[in-house]
Amino acid sequence: MAWPDRHRLLPFLAWLPRQTPASVRRDLLVGLSGAILALPQSIAYALIAGLPAEYGLYAAIVPVLIACLWGSSWHLICGPTAAISIVLYASVSPMAVTGSDDYITLILLLTFIAGVFQWLLGMLRFGALVNFVSHSVVLGFTLGAAVVIALGQLPNLMGLDLDSQATALKTLQSLLEHAGEVDLPSLLLGLGTLLVGLAIKLLLPRWPALLISLAVASALAWLLPSVFGHVARVPAFVGQLPPLSPLPLLDLELILKLLPSAVAVGMLGLVTSLSIARSLSIRSEQLIDANQEIRAQGLSNIAGAFCSGYLSSGSFTRSGLSYDAGARSPLAGVFSALWVTLFALAGARLIAHIPIAAMAGSILLICWGLVDHRAIRALLRVSRPEFLVMSLTFVATLLLELQTAIYAGVLASLFFYLKRTSQPRVQQSREGEADVLRVYGSIFFGASHYLQVRLQRCQAQEVVIDARQINFIDYSGVEMLHQEARRLRRQDRSLTLRRARPQVVEELYKLEGPGECPIRFEE
Repeated sequence: MAWPDRHRLLPFLAWLPRQTPASVRRDLLVGLSGAILALPQSIAYALIAGLPAEYGLYAAIVPVLIACLWGSSWHLICGPTAAISIVLYASVSPMAVTGSDDYITLILLLTFIAGVFQWLLGMLRFGALVNFVSHSVVLGFTLGAAVVIALGQLPNLMGLDLDSQATALKTLQSLLEHAGEVDLPSLLLGLGTLLVGLAIKLLLPRWPALLISLAVASALAWLLPSVFGHVARVPAFVGQLPPLSPLPLLDLELILKLLPSAVAVGMLGLVTSLSIARSLSIRSEQLIDANQEIRAQGLSNIAGAFCSGYLSSGSFTRSGLSYDAGARSPLAGVFSALWVTLFALAGARLIAHIPIAAMAGSILLICWGLVDHRAIRALLRVSRPEFLVMSLTFVATLLLELQTAIYAGVLASLFFYLKRTSQPRVQQSREGEADVLRVYGSIFFGASHYLQVRLQRCQAQEVVIDARQINFIDYSGVEMLHQEARRLRRQDRSLTLRRARPQVVEELYKLEGPGECPIRFEE
């Protein structure tokens, strides 16, 4: 459903005037719950992306505000995510020292490029393009990203200072080589954080497991300095509003180098966001404008890049919390961003008490939550080809660069789709002296050869195609049917299309008019 014209530039005017004091109070409380969940997640995701901790908070402020105000979903909450963070790290870490000023600039420039790409897709109304990244690709990539992230955090969990590796296998090899150097206090803190978080998730699922487990680990490390005093802490930062970030927009060579990764991660972000928005809209009975949502995602990343917020997309956990807690409007996301801003200003020093090993344990907890066990089992039961696509994407994520794995998954998904559509279902029956072929599917360039072979196998005097289920025919299909009709005519046989749709008949007459067309038509 498209917004009215007067609301295209400022879409929040469509719902903001309808808010009541009661709904605003409700959204304020929901926003506080979302901020409590977002705080530890955002810090963890920034560390996954190779950024200082504060950049995770910055990414949960301006991008969230823009996406909520300019989007179409009532419940979609954006921000930094684990999968996108690991792709950004894999894309930029070979180009600059992790955490350096140059590294941060590259991350923000990539965010800007991805935002422009997303915004252009929305402006050109190419919202359907994201459908080419199937759910099985997202499942496989997310599963692979969870494994890659977990392996990357094991050195921090064990108190090891190891160089980052290009692939998951190399990371595992490096860990095995240094297994004898594990720092036991760091390992205890990390595993303790993970176990406490898992226990809270299982016993008290509505409680903020990440925040509580990190608070317990930080308090333990502070109370027992003789045991945990040497364990590294997350670097502190000065509390401030997200600073403005100048970007090297005139460096064309650098932009072209980042473009492939920006397109891949931009598509991944859109697919994730739209999947979440659509699933929640079904439950809330809301209509989603996909193109408006895509434009909002693009605007949020463009604006975020200039305000130190790295690339964001829809968050499964925060959006689900927004719906389950009863959010009445996108104001819940706006309030969430404002609560995070308040913490970034007033509570920044608390971050310096968090042990890095405990943060690694919390990231492992996030990785466990990324794995959608139910969807994977359902995919195996419903569609073996789609399960194979998911498996190929998962393996590619472990063996290849992550942005390349996304493309590999998309290509595998397209391959199986084209394979399926190139062999439309055909039911053959006999009616007197005629062979009747009922075709279920369009006749396009990929399917015309298959159908031609089926026609050539027919031996009856009259060959009839029941065309009720044929919605589309392209030039290759038209040429093939004319060619087969002429072949049958030379043999004193005929080709008849029965109950063809008007648009199909019109396309067939474009090659040869009604008086010359070798194909017969009947109702």
